[in-house]
Amino acid sequence: MHTVRFTTETSSNGVLERDFVVGEVTGVLWSPASGSDRAPLVLMGHGGGLHKKTPGLMARAHDTVARWGFTVVAIDAPGHGDRPRTAEDEQARADLRQAMEAGETERFESVSVRYSTSLAERAVPEWQATLDALQKLPEIGTEAPIGYGGGMSLGTAIGIPLTAAEPRITAAIFGGGFFAHEALVEAARRITVPVQFLLPWDEEYVDRQSVLALFDAFASKDKTMLANPGTHRRMRWIGVDDEFLVRHLDRADTPA
Repeated sequence: MHTVRFTTETSSNGVLERDFVVGEVTGVLWSPASGSDRAPLVLMGHGGGLHKKTPGLMARAHDTVARWGFTVVAIDAPGHGDRPRTAEDEQARADLRQAMEAGETERFESVSVRYSTSLAERAVPEWQATLDALQKLPEIGTEAPIGYGGGMSLGTAIGIPLTAAEPRITAAIFGGGFFAHEALVEAARRITVPVQFLLPWDEEYVDRQSVLALFDAFASKDKTMLANPGTHRRMRWIGVDDEFLVRHLDRADTPA
């Protein structure tokens, strides 16, 4: 059983940032500098080819901590960020670049589905092991509500199977920018927790109807979709329900 080993610690604007390692997984934990007192824990995923401290993710993490007093955790997906790449990772990245440069949309989709599926198969147990380790920390514990805080493309391609497999996650935000293949649809059918889904309406490669079908597959009684014009890389979100996780994770009204 792995434990959390913190490697660096910094603080700014009331947010404490601690890099950590769990086994071979590199991650970062953001929490209120004043103390978290077993506040809700939000898991955040990064996009394909990015890392746990990509600017957009960090901005969302800092806002979640500063505004709501939650704790946020992100980890590098396999072959991303501070983690070494396998031969499979290198080959997949090369194949994706070649397919994009050649304009081979079917090949690009095939490689993307195969690689994201492989990453999810590796990342889900890593997320679960990270959660096991974090729950041993006194400031988090086993009673802190846990939500999945989203992430476009790879963040959702991993987040959907993770939420389907992990009963500790009680609400989830997902986003578009990925191919909605059958394995993801099957995972969505096992998700019953509240879901908010953010859809970039003008993705260049992804078939919109397949993503709408994925949304239909969620078994959640409480599920909403927000669609805005643009791609997931060129997007200005308007109308997002910023209090979604607060409503589902905050225990302020829970009897002691």
